[in-house]
Amino acid sequence: MAEKNTKFSRRSIALFWLALVAIVIGFLIYFEQIALLYVLATLALSVLLIIVGFSDLEKVGVENAE
Repeated sequence: MAEKNTKFSRRSIALFWLALVAIVIGFLIYFEQIALLYVLATLALSVLLIIVGFSDLEKVGVENAE
């Protein structure tokens, strides 16, 4: 197995992004920027749907059986 030289695990990075997004959403709600929040939510959902649409879900979990 290849040796990893990363400082943070994938879980730590994901938790950092989650906290950052929560802070941004909190600020937007606090400063009553709901219109901007709607735009960001729409863009995020669109990006998520594009990623899922182009992903190859048929081969998930299939090992190379050559």
